Amino acid sequence: MSERTPAHRLEAQGIETAAKVHWNLMTAPLVEIAVSRGEGHLAKDGPLVVKTGKHTGRSAQDKFTVRDAETENTVWWGKSNKPMSPEAFASLKADFLAHLKTSETLFVADLFGGSQPEHRVNVRVINEYAWHNLFIRTMLVRPETAELASFVPEFTIIDLPSFRASPDKHGCRSETVIAVNLSEKLILIGGTEYGGEMKKSVFGLLNYILPAEGTMPMHCSANIGPKGDTAIFFGLSGTGKTTLSADPNRTLIGDDEHGWSDTAVFNFEGGCYAKMIRLSAESEPEIYATTKRFGTVLENVVMDEVTRELDLDDATLAENSRGAYPIEFIPNSSEKNMGPVPKNIVMLTADAFGVLPPIAKLTPDQAMYHFLSGYTAKVAGTEIGVTEPEATFSTCFGAPFMPRHPAVYGNLLKERIAKGGVDCWLVNTGWTGGKYGTGKRMPIKETRALLNAALDGSLKNVEFRKDPNFGFDVPVAVPGVDTSILDPRSTWADKADYDRTAAKLVDLFVENFAEFAEHVEEGVRQAGPQVSAAA
Repeated sequence: MSERTPAHRLEAQGIETAAKVHWNLMTAPLVEIAVSRGEGHLAKDGPLVVKTGKHTGRSAQDKFTVRDAETENTVWWGKSNKPMSPEAFASLKADFLAHLKTSETLFVADLFGGSQPEHRVNVRVINEYAWHNLFIRTMLVRPETAELASFVPEFTIIDLPSFRASPDKHGCRSETVIAVNLSEKLILIGGTEYGGEMKKSVFGLLNYILPAEGTMPMHCSANIGPKGDTAIFFGLSGTGKTTLSADPNRTLIGDDEHGWSDTAVFNFEGGCYAKMIRLSAESEPEIYATTKRFGTVLENVVMDEVTRELDLDDATLAENSRGAYPIEFIPNSSEKNMGPVPKNIVMLTADAFGVLPPIAKLTPDQAMYHFLSGYTAKVAGTEIGVTEPEATFSTCFGAPFMPRHPAVYGNLLKERIAKGGVDCWLVNTGWTGGKYGTGKRMPIKETRALLNAALDGSLKNVEFRKDPNFGFDVPVAVPGVDTSILDPRSTWADKADYDRTAAKLVDLFVENFAEFAEHVEEGVRQAGPQVSAAA
């Protein structure tokens, strides 16, 4: 145990506590403690099953960044980056430290954010729950035992689900708070049991730090082909980022967060965080297999209390049920969580309007336009009040996690695309033959066939047509793919309805991009759809 306990302990950080502190425990003891404390239960085949209470996803409205001399002109203040005063944070921090003094048990994990040594950050995470500590240890990059003794944290996260914030006292919105202080290099999370808050807090840190070094942080998955060709998959939740990157014929670098340096694409994490709802062995065998492994943490997955069998189709606890597992649980994952700089960039969207083609080739200007747009669509049933397809634009395919202005990330991406001669593709994993409710979901078999053709280079040799609405190039025919789905309009029974729907989507794109127009070059402004679109 002592060799996993660092010399630089909590008292060196000004944290006083009488708690029994568990330092850098590994998977088995953390699972044992979690079960013994009633934090979770073991399922039939070995995973730890936990419930996160009322918070089954991130509390985006409860996240704040301290506005001070460090962040005043570097953070893009607005909907995604809400300010907290230094005074309010000081009060919150004092109450967090007082709470730690009274804790009986604490779990501390010393971890790396980032797999490439030159660009990683030392992160210390302090938890009340054993399963939270297991979760973050699974998700981040785990140091070797020999590296722990001399570990000194650069950033610290304190996660206290039992803490209740006071809006009046702490300058927040509710009893739940996620407060980021980039000057003090401290993140405080209180009043939520959802594990993903810790993971995304580290992502936000790297998204702030790396651009200043010229490294591109990305909300994407990444894998490597047989010829050493790296592909990056941008996409919001539900677009297939995790599913499509877990390809048995390609080596997985990671499923969610990466950096693009001068020499590599590197995973920020050492684990994967996959959606579990309606997961099947047929469509996603590699991910499905992780639900039968000791060491996997399953959040809000329904389990029979007697047989301990899982029911992945049951959304009673959450539509957003999740599984966290070490990346090595995927059979063909990269040993160092790194790969060469990319040859292909794929931007994934789940277009519930049924307008976009299943694949399109993008110019560098179009790639920047669609990267800044970050389009996908919500469908009925995923959120309260959503009854029709609803366009969602999340700039850089991850607005809630991007502290700096989107143009910073967009320009970095465009520079790297140009420098590396990277091919860029837009892939629609959403609907065909009509909008959600009329059409059907794009067959994953067809999506994989088109992706394979793009990644192996054969798609560059087929005939393309210009899309009349969006202006990008769309293949006319691809060997092994049903030609009819390549032209979305032809799949609709009511062509006039398609034209109306396409015009509506074009208007939404144009309206959304208005806020970026003054920050980009003319070529990027012209790379998007034009309002006068005609089918």
